[in-house]
Amino acid sequence: MHGYLGKILRVDLTAGRLWDEPLNEDYARQFVGGSGLGARYLADLAGAETDPLGPDNPLIFMTGPFVGTQIPAAGRYSVVARSPQTRLTGEANGGGFFGPALRQAGYDGIIVTGAAAEPVYLTVVEGQPPALRPASHLWGLDSYATQRKVQEEIGEPKAKVACIGPAGEHLVKYAAVMNDHGRAAARTGMGAVMGSKQLKAIAAYGRAKVPLADEAAFKTALKETLNIVVDDISSQMLLLGGTMFYMDVGDMYGDVPGKYYSQSGLPECADTLNPGYLTDTLLIRGVPCYRCPIACGREVHLDTYGEPKVDGPEYETTVGFGPQLGSGDLEGISHAGHLCNLYGLDTISASSTIAFAFYLFEQGIITEADTGGLALTWGNIAAAHELIRQIARREGFGALLADGSRALGARFGAADMAAEVKNLEAPMHDPRAFAALAIVYATGTRGADHMSGDVYMTEQGRVLPEMGITEEMFGDRQTETPQKAEMAARVMDWRALTNSLILCHFEDPPGELILKLINTVTGWGWDWTDVRRTAERIYTFKRQLNHRFGMTREDDRLPAALLRPIAEGNTAGYVPDVAKLLAFTYQVRGYDPVTGMPTREKLAELGLA
Repeated sequence: MHGYLGKILRVDLTAGRLWDEPLNEDYARQFVGGSGLGARYLADLAGAETDPLGPDNPLIFMTGPFVGTQIPAAGRYSVVARSPQTRLTGEANGGGFFGPALRQAGYDGIIVTGAAAEPVYLTVVEGQPPALRPASHLWGLDSYATQRKVQEEIGEPKAKVACIGPAGEHLVKYAAVMNDHGRAAARTGMGAVMGSKQLKAIAAYGRAKVPLADEAAFKTALKETLNIVVDDISSQMLLLGGTMFYMDVGDMYGDVPGKYYSQSGLPECADTLNPGYLTDTLLIRGVPCYRCPIACGREVHLDTYGEPKVDGPEYETTVGFGPQLGSGDLEGISHAGHLCNLYGLDTISASSTIAFAFYLFEQGIITEADTGGLALTWGNIAAAHELIRQIARREGFGALLADGSRALGARFGAADMAAEVKNLEAPMHDPRAFAALAIVYATGTRGADHMSGDVYMTEQGRVLPEMGITEEMFGDRQTETPQKAEMAARVMDWRALTNSLILCHFEDPPGELILKLINTVTGWGWDWTDVRRTAERIYTFKRQLNHRFGMTREDDRLPAALLRPIAEGNTAGYVPDVAKLLAFTYQVRGYDPVTGMPTREKLAELGLA
């Protein structure tokens, strides 16, 4: 198979057995790779009764046909399982170098089942049979120390290590899988699944090359792609400011939530929460993922905390521990992100759950008697640091936060005040700023998930006419129309495909080049009809799998926290009409308006009958 190594590593931890399995070629043609192919394998191995933290839940590491090639920003991997956080189809997407290393070790993916009796780690190193090694001495180590220790033990400093920290070991529902220092496959609790199996780490290294269908044509398409990516305005902004560049852009639209989604941004801290201030005060350098010319990652020094060199904050982390907590202390915010990386926590869910605790404290629903003496007042970033430590080890008040915001709210009779969809905490983008984002959050297969449809960038001019995403669809950003629903659906389909190829969202060449890259890598001979059908098939399949896991039409919703108008700021008092938007979305997608599920005709059209 061009574009694939053709091999999956199967690991049964209960039996201590490892074996190679041929990649299912039909699955690959239908679902490509990454989260799409992972979901297809998950459907074979998990049912409605599968316990997300039980041995029967498969943990799937999956790459895609672009991973490990010279395509820029294609150095990613997906982790897929039934989520302990949402109990639906869980998936997390990680950058860095681990995904390419797994391919170079000779595998397209790894499927782990069962659970080890004692902690273990897995080595997948070229020239050696894959092996399980004891990891009891690694249990309790943070993610950075684990990565270093595993490299030392296997004698291969170039090996890339994906691992869990204490949060995964303690089964925190939003624990992440960490690699390449602070890179994270963060959302939906895949680190907790890994911890439930007592699998501390996976190390990968090799020199295998991805076979290409047409190497000469691939090089031509690659050169065109690199030229465009390097010159792209968004790429330049990411290069100069990292993902924090969106702080200024988002503020213009009211798309930066503050004080637990109760206001727009944190105007009094505008001078410190921006990429220029980060560059002037904390930045050491930009850090790239595999073959990426953008280098949006930040490496910073935190002198106040005695950290000479750590991974710096992304946009989501900055807003989550900044405006959402009423804090403008960028160094303290960066330290909070670093603690999440050390312990292995999703910074979105961690910061959102902590911000919810702050909000409940302000409302008088919880007090210092509940928090163990912590004063959760707006701006108290030190209290957030302490809560991160407690959450990771399920200690003190943090133990109540370790299961997420809705569980925290339920403990104090305020579950409906939590900003979550399908039990996944909302990210740091606001559907009151962009109506189409309400569709993304309500119908995303992971829950409230900005990466399943970055419509806030589409609304700012990012079009893809080959997918039917055109400027004519936009209209006012705060309106509910069938065209808005069509646009959101097509963006979500497109991201289902790019998360399967796998391709970073920040590398955004024209559709013509993406199609050339697909065909020169795989030799499939696709046209845009094939692309659109495959993209829609992947999204629809995940939705059907969620239906098996218990999702209903009532789960397509927005929380009350995102449906309160904000009096001041750039959302202008708007709240999206979710019922109207969903009605348009079901119509556009060919879904039953009563059940919210695809009709038999739609399933047949997508080859899912």
